[in-house]
Amino acid sequence: MVVPVKRSAAGERVLGLPKGHLDGGETALEAAVREVREEAGVTGELVAPLGAIDYTYERRGRRIDKRVEFFLFEYGAGNPANHDHEIEEARWMPLEEALHALTYPAEREIVERALSRLARDV
Repeated sequence: MVVPVKRSAAGERVLGLPKGHLDGGETALEAAVREVREEAGVTGELVAPLGAIDYTYERRGRRIDKRVEFFLFEYGAGNPANHDHEIEEARWMPLEEALHALTYPAEREIVERALSRLARDV
């Protein structure tokens, strides 16, 4: 299962995986743990890294390059209803459904990697 979040990006509603920026001296893993807790209301234990996505977006006329690293977690505790105020909605979704529902193709690729990883563990 995955907890996608709906958020407004450039005036659009999108369905995407939890992600954000590094705070202070955080590692990518520490940021992922924090962002999943804040945006999805849940915590978990690390299973495996899933890779990174590099992309560019524009904010106030400035081009911003961003790299987001994704990790596969096993659910530990929490409830998606307890997400932070920046998120419109967070909910459980089967990975197979997320393959088709997520807005961004690169995030759908991350879900494919998660499914592949989980299939190897069976």
